[in-house]
Amino acid sequence: MLFADLAATSIAVAATAARSGKVAVVADCLRRAAPAEVEAVVCFLSGELRQRRTGVGWAALRELPPPASAASLTLLEVETKLARLALVAGPGAAAARRDLLHTLLAASTADEQWLLRGLLSGELRQGAQAGVMAEAVARAAGVPVADVRRAAMLRGSLPVVAGAALAGGGGGLTQFRLEVGRPVQPMLAQTAGTVPEAFERLKRNAAVEWKLDGVRVQIHRDRDQVVVFTRTLEDITDRVPEVVTAARALPVEAIVCDGEVLALRPDGRPRRFQETASRVARRAGDRGSHRNASVPLTTYVFDVLHLDGTQLLDLPAVDRNAAAERVLPAELRVPRLVPTDAAQAAAFAEDALHRGHEGVLVKSLTAPYEAGRRGAAWLKVKPRHTLDLVVLAVEWGSGRRRGWLSNLHLGARDPATGGFLMLGKTFKGLTDELLRWQTDRLLELEVRRNDWQVFVRPELVVEIAFDGVQTSTRYPGGVALRFARVLRYRPDKSAAEADTIDAVRAVHEG
Repeated sequence: MLFADLAATSIAVAATAARSGKVAVVADCLRRAAPAEVEAVVCFLSGELRQRRTGVGWAALRELPPPASAASLTLLEVETKLARLALVAGPGAAAARRDLLHTLLAASTADEQWLLRGLLSGELRQGAQAGVMAEAVARAAGVPVADVRRAAMLRGSLPVVAGAALAGGGGGLTQFRLEVGRPVQPMLAQTAGTVPEAFERLKRNAAVEWKLDGVRVQIHRDRDQVVVFTRTLEDITDRVPEVVTAARALPVEAIVCDGEVLALRPDGRPRRFQETASRVARRAGDRGSHRNASVPLTTYVFDVLHLDGTQLLDLPAVDRNAAAERVLPAELRVPRLVPTDAAQAAAFAEDALHRGHEGVLVKSLTAPYEAGRRGAAWLKVKPRHTLDLVVLAVEWGSGRRRGWLSNLHLGARDPATGGFLMLGKTFKGLTDELLRWQTDRLLELEVRRNDWQVFVRPELVVEIAFDGVQTSTRYPGGVALRFARVLRYRPDKSAAEADTIDAVRAVHEG
């Protein structure tokens, strides 16, 4: 398959509004792929690279060489070149990486350059995420989509599952089952506005537990062998010796646990998320790793997926919880309550907040563990912070947002200078109607532009919801928003009424 064929498919997916249409386009491409190409097709059309890091940033993608006039690159050639790009290291790496990238881009047509730019920047937004891709794999292979989803969550890799499904149909999927030592994709939660609402949505047959602002971990133990994975299935065993010690102390032969690690202060309250994340990010022997001992991690387990040869995934949560209580000491289990009514659940949530945690999760007692899915059986409830900020610049969208101004640069008012300090970017929460409106409005405020962004007069106020504030060396104010998303524009407010950097820092300190 030519890489140009994949680029044409990607453009067609981006231009197709209906989910069913996207599925049909991707399925047709999968049917045309050779067996050796299927995994690459799934990765690329999902907007992902097999190499987590290539060393290529936005700066390297701002000025592209003139595109090739005719397509010549095959899909597998491109994948090989990207793999080679990711391996560049050592003295002269930046120049060598630049040369390899320039050579690849110069051999690419305009459409191929568009796809490569989206893949390398991580911003290929065309609407072919995991849900659409799983349906497309099922249609192309002629198998039930539920079987594809289950195999993908057990294997932890939809591309691998796609290859098996296209090669062997339903029979090819039977090989995938939970194996101790191989991570599965974690179950995720939907959002509810309040604890009583969540409790009622689950028909009052639910447990409430602390929602921790830590790092999600999946712990696998087979006798003395322990492996710890993150929610992205990265092996971090050597970075979390406390977790390994806790797992080895359990009175079991084999177990798979889902949980979270968290850095706590001496008084038991959680440290800032960045301290936990920084600790987990450091490998033994890394520069600065001697500081790790000063930030110990506490392990909390909230689910057990396998126990001594028995898979628990399909059991109701009440049975999985009972298994956890049999083998996990109380200090290792996340605090949980099965409330008698919504008021008791709300009081439990209020106590969790008082202790410094993010909020609570309300979980059905009858549901299985739906690995890899954001199912309705888990509902997260946490306070929502909002700020009125000013748009400082905006980036042109890609994929289905091509031609619209999409990614907003957000700033808070700086009383000391009368200017604005950038806090981060977001393109989340924008409906098509908002995209059209903000494109027209921001172009009216344009002061200058480059190939990929438009700088505007700081006049437009937007209300932003976010989950927290973290320390940042990237922005001059020293802080950045976590998980920012647009709620609405505030044309009724002037930039002089926007929130200040002091208000943002107060949230950070709080």
